[in-house]
Amino acid sequence: MIKLLIADDQAMIREGFGALLGAQPDIVVVGDAADGAAAVAQARDLTPDVVLMDIRMPVMDGLEATRRLAGGPKVLILTTFDLDDYVYEALRAGASGFLLKDAPAADLIAAVRVVAAGEALLAPSVTRRLIAEFASRPQAHRARPAALNALTPRETDVLRLIARGRSNQEIAADLVVAEQTVKTHIGRILAKLNLRDRAQAVVFAYETGLVVPG
Repeated sequence: MIKLLIADDQAMIREGFGALLGAQPDIVVVGDAADGAAAVAQARDLTPDVVLMDIRMPVMDGLEATRRLAGGPKVLILTTFDLDDYVYEALRAGASGFLLKDAPAADLIAAVRVVAAGEALLAPSVTRRLIAEFASRPQAHRARPAALNALTPRETDVLRLIARGRSNQEIAADLVVAEQTVKTHIGRILAKLNLRDRAQAVVFAYETGLVVPG
């Protein structure tokens, strides 16, 4: 059973999402919060598996709340715009996924399950936004982190493709291997680089200069 906490400053959204998600046989809504500070406090008391987190909230925004929950529940960020300036910062803060508020109900339900299972949820538009974010920055000459030396050439290829926004299926097709092989490579990449999930892997690939935008 997936324990879910919903954090949004609009009561109608909390109630609507709560009714939708609470009706699923494998999801139980353990609480809701109208601001980030309340979300952090409730998450510590209720130990949810996933927090559905709005970014723009009073008292404490969703970004700061996500930072404070690092190492705790998975955080699925909700926002109104896919070009939200906060996408990159939300992922750096530790969010595992990112979803538009106007996404179809089935997508929201699937997103909660994906994030609860330990996978990252990055829509192609979000990956493109990340790439654009890095492309707009002055390119500093970065030293290649020693951690990258632990990766095999094939693992390095897989990391580059993840950073380009490719799905496991697309990576498998590109490298002419089974999808299960790709999943195995990704598991090893995350373990070797001490990364939590695919979202962190994308940020890592760009921040270290392994992948250059463009």
